[in-house]
Amino acid sequence: MLTRPNEAAGERPLNNLLRRLSSADFALIDPHLVAADTGPGELLYNPGDDVETVHFPCGPSLVSYLVANEDGRDVETILVGREGAVGGIVSQGYLPAYTRIMVKFAGPFVRLAVSKLDAVKAKSPTLSNIFARYADCMLAQMFQSTACNAIHSIEQRTAKWIISAMERTDGDEVVPLTHEQLSTLLGVGRSYTSRVIQTFKAEGILETRRGSILVRNPDGLRARSCLCNEAVKNHFEEVLRGVYPDPEKGN
Repeated sequence: MLTRPNEAAGERPLNNLLRRLSSADFALIDPHLVAADTGPGELLYNPGDDVETVHFPCGPSLVSYLVANEDGRDVETILVGREGAVGGIVSQGYLPAYTRIMVKFAGPFVRLAVSKLDAVKAKSPTLSNIFARYADCMLAQMFQSTACNAIHSIEQRTAKWIISAMERTDGDEVVPLTHEQLSTLLGVGRSYTSRVIQTFKAEGILETRRGSILVRNPDGLRARSCLCNEAVKNHFEEVLRGVYPDPEKGN
């Protein structure tokens, strides 16, 4: 069994999707998991890259999907944390990456060759079903993000992204997001983001620190957010109960 840093012997990685697997299914992939630490901004895939590895963020690690636009800007579409995985989840054979996939919050990962996952899925219908269900949840997250960008204000979306990041970092009130990163998440210029942040600061909802945001009033932040996070969480609960991070329940 793989020895993983900061985990007791025999304990699974701090990834909710892997912890959702039955003992028998996890035993099939455990010998093939490789532990790795990543830094912020580390590139996992560029558009067109052959997707050969599945990456499972663990603990507070967070990954973002970025879509390049003709004006040279990257727009982030979804965040993936310990509730899931990125790369080759349900596909078989050659699969080119469509988006840029990058580490947003540094931390531990475990990795699995897509060929190994495909071989295990062929042996275990239950494991294959779990990954298909997760793919459905990820698709729902993408649909919700598209709708959110179309109808909700910058203020609502700013609050949503900060809450989403908080949920994936154990509810920690210090979120390692910069103005520049928030602007990328929102797909707007930094000046727009700065104005919203200044409004939230004036209302006592948050403070800014070097390279991070300190949330002073989580309830106030939720009140300013749209309900897109809740819609995604509700779908996760219907399809893969217990996988979406819930700091209050310790997952």
